[in-house]
Amino acid sequence: MSAFEMVHQDDVVGTLTCFDRLIFKGHLLALYHPGGMAAFLETQGVKLVGWKSYVAKMTDGLATHVQGLAAQAGRPYEFLARNYTKATGHSKEELAREIAERDGITSGLICVFAALEPCWSFDVVGNRDTHRLGVVRRKRVCRQFYLYLIDDQLGFCHVKLQSWFPFEIQIWCNGHDMLARALDKAHIDYLKVNNAFYRVSNWHRAQALADRIGSRRWPRLLGRLASWVNPYLPLFAKADFGTYYWVADQAEISTDITFRTRPALEQILPATFAHAASAFSAEDVLRFLGRKLTPTLAAEVNTDARRRPEGWRIKHRMGRNHVKLYDKGPVLRVETTINQPDQFRVLRVKDGHRAWCPMKKGVADLYRFYQVGRASNQRYLEGLAAAPDHRPGVIALDRLCRPRRNRGRHHSRLNPIDNKDLALFRAVMAGEHAIIGFRNTHIQQRLWHRPPTDPAEAKRRCAHISRQLAKLRGHGLIAKVPHHRLYRVTPYGHRVMTAAIAIHDHAFPSAYAAAA
Repeated sequence: MSAFEMVHQDDVVGTLTCFDRLIFKGHLLALYHPGGMAAFLETQGVKLVGWKSYVAKMTDGLATHVQGLAAQAGRPYEFLARNYTKATGHSKEELAREIAERDGITSGLICVFAALEPCWSFDVVGNRDTHRLGVVRRKRVCRQFYLYLIDDQLGFCHVKLQSWFPFEIQIWCNGHDMLARALDKAHIDYLKVNNAFYRVSNWHRAQALADRIGSRRWPRLLGRLASWVNPYLPLFAKADFGTYYWVADQAEISTDITFRTRPALEQILPATFAHAASAFSAEDVLRFLGRKLTPTLAAEVNTDARRRPEGWRIKHRMGRNHVKLYDKGPVLRVETTINQPDQFRVLRVKDGHRAWCPMKKGVADLYRFYQVGRASNQRYLEGLAAAPDHRPGVIALDRLCRPRRNRGRHHSRLNPIDNKDLALFRAVMAGEHAIIGFRNTHIQQRLWHRPPTDPAEAKRRCAHISRQLAKLRGHGLIAKVPHHRLYRVTPYGHRVMTAAIAIHDHAFPSAYAAAA
């Protein structure tokens, strides 16, 4: 249990660390070697002059295969003429989820999208020096296929396949969806909303299942999807050009602190985010990510805060790796994203002995991604434990500004910045009342500097103060001395009214001047 959880243990119902977004890429490495593409064409009996017709035939065959998968499953195939990204406000993922919800898809293929996007491919060009044709790599634009599906093990995911050589493939999945599948198989009850677990019947068992995700047989799992979408893999294997080499292009590891209710979390959010944005230095960010500030460190470290529709988000960057803090419903999430794994170390056997070496993107190191991300999140939560707890003051202010019912009687709200209520606070807080207490007449003398002009006005003043004192008693700010017509300020009332006066006299003027 982290120090942050210990501080808020009365409101925290569970903690869960899990992979979040995972992006894998598959590369046919033999084609990338110098002369690799030319060598493959030679194994197929294709000359360089026949390059265009051969690759066009391969691309058409791949497109026919992908469209056949959609037709066989009875799912839609759509060419997207415009960009569907989060930046445009409607992503392909959101579109696929809408189709799945509309058609009631719970397993199998959801839809197939095609779009023209940039890619790295090959081309055959002439060499002026040698007067011969050669294969070169260059950036081009080609058709990319997006196959969205609900897999038995991965849950909601997509496979992105490039239609031109070297047929690069990307598989996107989410660790929380994978965990949900594992919880279903283990018959563990849970409530999952917006990619976060709001309730789990057995948090300890769920954490044990989440820990296993990084150690799965990823090459076999990813290879199954690759064989499904790319019909040319047996051709490459037969030509001794191998199959896809899988790398983790991006990995997010999240730690979710789930609170009992959203209001319970909202009470600590202002102070927590303010502390995260202002108190953590660049050295602290490096410490969270397991690094030290050294003269040889070549990485930029920065912090930024952004307001999202769902709430606030704080992000600390070190190069291309970063740690984020944001909220989702009753969940406070700390998330470490690893895009540049060589900034971290993994224990390997090298030259007959074990040594700490830079992490690589290969899926063999995915378990280490999880270890690094989990440790980073825990260190971040330890740092958040030092955030000041303003909840008692916020609760007291909310109570003061809301009507209350005390002993069956209704008492209207108080306004801590209203002149009349502030004058009443100052009157009952006067120093001469600290020892003996005060009476109705004492408050009258402080609120009215002139005596009443007639008995009727004196009676109205007395009745008005009686109602005000009853309201203060109803809010717990003052208490009546037993068997006497005296009142005293309660310890709670002393704190609340002193704070209200300080806000009016000092805090607001200072903030107003600073804003100007």
